[in-house]
Amino acid sequence: MKFGHRMLIGAALAACFILPPRAEAAKKTVVMITWLGCEDVCKGLKDSLEEKKVDVSFVVDDAAQDKSKLPGFIADARERKADVVVTWGTKTTLGMIGTMKDRQNPDLLNDIPVVFTVVADPIGAGIIESYDKTGRANVTGTRNRVPESVNIKSIKRYLPNFDHLGLLFDRNEPNSVKKMEELTALSQKMKFAFDALPLQTLPDGTPDPAKLPEATAQLKRAGVQFVYLGSSTFLEKNADAFTSAAVANGLPVLSPYEHLVAESEALMSVAARDYDVGKLAGDQVAKILTENAKPGDMPVVAMDKFAYLVNMKVARKLNLFPPVEFLQFVEKVE
Repeated sequence: MKFGHRMLIGAALAACFILPPRAEAAKKTVVMITWLGCEDVCKGLKDSLEEKKVDVSFVVDDAAQDKSKLPGFIADARERKADVVVTWGTKTTLGMIGTMKDRQNPDLLNDIPVVFTVVADPIGAGIIESYDKTGRANVTGTRNRVPESVNIKSIKRYLPNFDHLGLLFDRNEPNSVKKMEELTALSQKMKFAFDALPLQTLPDGTPDPAKLPEATAQLKRAGVQFVYLGSSTFLEKNADAFTSAAVANGLPVLSPYEHLVAESEALMSVAARDYDVGKLAGDQVAKILTENAKPGDMPVVAMDKFAYLVNMKVARKLNLFPPVEFLQFVEKVE
């Protein structure tokens, strides 16, 4: 055999052993269902996945406070073959996966892993069985709320003679009603007076922002010393109107949402930072995508860091300054 032929045969044999290029793993798809746009929880989630180098296609479906969009988002998640769906808030979570009774409902997301966030009381809302075991094969989540007993202790630390709390709540919002009931029970346990007023509504049943000054004035007349926002999408959305009405009536507001202190006129918040909640959700999502963790076997993880924020401009308006020892650990907004 000629040398040239041997070279050709050798090359051909070598070619038989050249492996084809490895196919890249398909990019995972994470869909986040939001209620008020891609705010800090959403941003924290996205950054968390980027930091962990989890290569995902990140999609945001924003309900823009319209529950009628949620069934379409379920169809969208299935059409995209989403690997994980993240929900923000009680309404979006209930709209996407329903309650424990809906575990077999084909119209809801029982076939795709779901991580919920910013759900004030997922057990009370019937979404899960317990924080250790959700009771749903495809569902886990995060816990972001400060225990209400901590909020009351924080108020007492700020205002030592505190003994009367006020709340405005939305009869049409399950979380808002449950928070009112929780605080009613807590007021008996921790020995403080508690006045809760339902928000006045428009003819269509939605709360009326124009009635907020009247409602806060009514709380003031009842002898309330501090107003707690509780759980209310309406009050969060109308933060400026709500907090300014409270301050006009000489009432400080404690908010579970720090942006009401930083951007409106709430006096104080004791809260997990929304961005950190998003990062915690990112830990859950990453475990599902990279470790094949089963959501139903994962506990609902709780935030363990809370920030104290005080609006000093509001403190001056109310002539209600925090004690010196309080200033040693709070963050101040000037």
